[in-house]
Amino acid sequence: MIQDSFETMNLALEMILIFDTSGRIMFGNTRAQKLLEYDQLEDLQIQEIFPDILVTEDGDFTWKESEQDLGSEQNAYRKNKTCFSVLARISKVNSEGQRLYICMAVDNTIQNYFAHRAQMADEQNQSAQQMKSQFVATVTHELRTPVNGILGNVQTLMGMENDPAKQGLLALMERGCRDMHAIINNILDFSKLDAGKLELDEKEFVLRDLMDYIKSNHINKITDKGLGFFMNISPEVPEKVIGDELRIGQVLNNFLSNATKFTATGKIMVEVVKTAQMGDRVELFFMVMDTGIGISKENQDKLFKSFSQVDSSTFRKYGGTGLGLSICKQLVEMMGGNVHVESEENKGSVFSFHIWIKVPTEEGEVLDTDMHAYQVQIPTMDMLEDTSKSMQYGTEENREELQKKLSKLILCIEMKNWEKAEMFMEGIRQLTNEAPREIKSLSLRLKMSVQKEDYEKALEAYNLFAESLEKGESIE
Repeated sequence: MIQDSFETMNLALEMILIFDTSGRIMFGNTRAQKLLEYDQLEDLQIQEIFPDILVTEDGDFTWKESEQDLGSEQNAYRKNKTCFSVLARISKVNSEGQRLYICMAVDNTIQNYFAHRAQMADEQNQSAQQMKSQFVATVTHELRTPVNGILGNVQTLMGMENDPAKQGLLALMERGCRDMHAIINNILDFSKLDAGKLELDEKEFVLRDLMDYIKSNHINKITDKGLGFFMNISPEVPEKVIGDELRIGQVLNNFLSNATKFTATGKIMVEVVKTAQMGDRVELFFMVMDTGIGISKENQDKLFKSFSQVDSSTFRKYGGTGLGLSICKQLVEMMGGNVHVESEENKGSVFSFHIWIKVPTEEGEVLDTDMHAYQVQIPTMDMLEDTSKSMQYGTEENREELQKKLSKLILCIEMKNWEKAEMFMEGIRQLTNEAPREIKSLSLRLKMSVQKEDYEKALEAYNLFAESLEKGESIE
């Protein structure tokens, strides 16, 4: 009976998927293939389209935490792992003695987009302002003046002082002033967002120029840590766009700063792809991937909450107000998108966000008003798996990464640049975390010498450690 209806189903404007009691898809109509970007859907599992959404109750498939008979709003995942909103329902049928399920879904992206725009317009019309937010905004403005004054005087003294010890103290004061300035900016942005006063300043700009500027701001810090840094912009991404260049850069800078802060070995990658277009607006995905310390599943919910840190040890070791990611989330939502995170402890993280942004049109140019999805490969945690091999002591990747870190460490020791030396020692410690006891003991001895800034002992400990590594490699 159902087999005879397949041809008719291919003419349907909604997505139709038929699957059996094991979840194996037996049929997907033409609309489903187009929206999900598969050449064919047969023999795939329905959970690949609706991961962690479908559950079985008493042997029947149903939507998780949903009892809507007329349809449930869900996220359907394309082949490239991007997702889009659908209004879907599931029906159970019997065909020739076999129990089957029919999932019918309508692309809900455009409706959600206009609903989001309407909600934003309504929120912007609200005139209520909170007194506490006004107070915070005023105080942060007043704090900028003395902090900038201290910073200017410290920088002047640094140019006048030749004593290395005093130079070091002035450098700490300068760093403290810059950190304070960043904190003030975060609190000011947070108070503006809370009061509904922050508005986007949308202007035409060249997106690739912004990405080059962001790259130039971070590449020295990243490469100084011995990390690889890669940036890729998909050819489909428009050259010129209309949006808030400052706020897009603010989100990317925050993600990159965090990736640099929490990554001691491996690489950091930035990817920009175009995933959809509707008229003069395009959807862009920005991804920042790292091979850092990662975040456990139970702690990922804390990331985008105001004044929240993953745990207290993170705050003690790395600092921060816990406002940065919360502000980024709100800024991205103002641009019609959302933020995402995928992470595993000790393997790395993928922070991403998507936004809707305008494309400037030439006079007389007509843009297609249909929704288009673009077949692009979205990087995921799977792409970071090769880097995790470097953390397995004794592998070829591990030896190569250790040699890179050691070559940079000895230069820092020779130049007595102890701050950077400690940075490379953290990477070496992680790379030898699974090493035999003798290697770990020598690594600890080297780290203590570096922390004490003892040149002679650090040099001696370095030579012992390097010789021990060479012996170990020759035995293998």
